[in-house]
Amino acid sequence: QVQLAESGGGQVQPGGSLRLTCTASGSIFTIAGMGWHRQAPGKERELVARIIADGTTNYLDSVKGRFTVSRDNGKNTVYLQMNNLEPEDTAVYYCNVLGMTKQLRSFSSWGQGTQVSVSS
Repeated sequence: QVQLAESGGGQVQPGGSLRLTCTASGSIFTIAGMGWHRQAPGKERELVARIIADGTTNYLDSVKGRFTVSRDNGKNTVYLQMNNLEPEDTAVYYCNVLGMTKQLRSFSSWGQGTQVSVSS
């Protein structure tokens, strides 16, 4: 079983910055990919950014140039640095980690979600 612990959400003014952190723990053998999704009220959950084992990253078009995803493999941790935040970024942000357990079973775990609110 793999657990995720998220932190770093909050309320900021437009143009502000936040950094989200997600750490995976448990029976982890290897992690293939780590990423962040978000869900705004009345909207479907969408992929914001992800980073895979070789360091390749993907971003939602609307956050390119403002958000940066990174990972610390030694700590099983993924970060999302969010700069120049806009009101449209307001949502609950969820961490997602894909990998394999020590029992050689694939897993896809989700964090509990952290609220990001951008308003003046």
